[in-house]
Amino acid sequence: MYNLIFYIFEFGVFIASFFNDKVRKMWRGERDAFRYLKQHVEPGADYAWFHAASLGEFEQGRPIIEEYRKVYPEKKILLTFFSPSGYEVRKDYELADLVCYLPIDTPTNALRFLRTVRPSVAFFIKYEFWYNYMHILRHRGVPVYSVSSIFRPNQVFFRWYGKTYAHVLKCFTHFFVQNEQSKQLLTTIGIHNVDVTGDTRFDRVATIAHQSKEIPAVATFAGKSPFKGDLKGLPVNVPVPVNVPVKNSSRVFIAGSSWLPDEKIFIPYFNQHRDWKLILAPHVIAESHIEMIMQLLQGRRVLRYSQLTAGDQQALADTEVLIIDCFGLLSSIYKYGDVAYVGGGFGAGIHNLPEAAVWNLPVIFGPNNHKFQEAQELKACQGGFEITDYDSFAAVMDRFISDPDYLRTASAAAGNYVQSQSGATEKLLQLLRQSRK
Repeated sequence: MYNLIFYIFEFGVFIASFFNDKVRKMWRGERDAFRYLKQHVEPGADYAWFHAASLGEFEQGRPIIEEYRKVYPEKKILLTFFSPSGYEVRKDYELADLVCYLPIDTPTNALRFLRTVRPSVAFFIKYEFWYNYMHILRHRGVPVYSVSSIFRPNQVFFRWYGKTYAHVLKCFTHFFVQNEQSKQLLTTIGIHNVDVTGDTRFDRVATIAHQSKEIPAVATFAGKSPFKGDLKGLPVNVPVPVNVPVKNSSRVFIAGSSWLPDEKIFIPYFNQHRDWKLILAPHVIAESHIEMIMQLLQGRRVLRYSQLTAGDQQALADTEVLIIDCFGLLSSIYKYGDVAYVGGGFGAGIHNLPEAAVWNLPVIFGPNNHKFQEAQELKACQGGFEITDYDSFAAVMDRFISDPDYLRTASAAAGNYVQSQSGATEKLLQLLRQSRK
């Protein structure tokens, strides 16, 4: 049944590729993967295979790849993606020797792929459980690790109808899971090769924060001095210092990876509270979306980052809204803010909360967050705030504005939470080294 479903899925992807650019890239990438590997795999080389479904999973696994490269410099790194959102952004990732799409999990594709690469070890990040790839790897005696994985009671593995598919989990050499609940759930189906190491994404956001760049235009707009202290001499798990506002600066609200349902809530609030400056980094930067944002802003003084010129310094200081209409800056921009909003919570799910919280910013997000452990834990420590509509958003912001001590406490709670969760990568690699002795 599994293989039949995937053959049907493969045919569906082929049909959809005629109508959707993203699907077309995936279809072509999977077709090209075998040609790419045949041309670039070095005969006799020892490959460690890392697979991430998309960009989010890659960022989660990136600390492991980087540390693994240091510990095992003799190995070559193969990095595969399932989604264009990962491959198209990271196809030139400098620490990987090979980067390509992973062909759909049919028996033929899996056998052909593994015959071409012959990895000596494989790492699957978070949610990746490919039945045919897993069984062939186990048959060949290749160690396979699931890293930063998380399990919930409603997943198919723990349902009566999912017992057959759950056998794929027995192909893994070891699980490095995010929490104790995941470990206990795996125990209920007879899987005991499990360690709780936490979420490696926290290590990644801490590293990004320490490597962040100053963005003069954003600093001028925000009226903020560079953050206090020098991060270069600090270990990664030390909390990032809080920003120091320059005299008479405005408060700054940063919305990261926002979608239209998010923007319809927070933009009207700041149209009424114009003493706050607003930095908007929407998830989609298409002109049609930017135009919708401009309509919501009701004639406020707006600048777009991509259109700034050298003579815009005074305009930046005087404007009210800065739209970040390009990619790659958001993680460094958060340090100029006072409160953050992370989008996606009114759609498929929230984006990267730790990326904002690492800068000691309280984080606001939408209701679709129940599958995200970091959202639940940020809410529990009062560094994160769930909203469902305009009124609930206004209630949170009104409290921040009227009670500066409450804002400071929430800010510290968010930063301390990220600090407390760091170190998963080192735990994982230490356990991995022990298991391979």
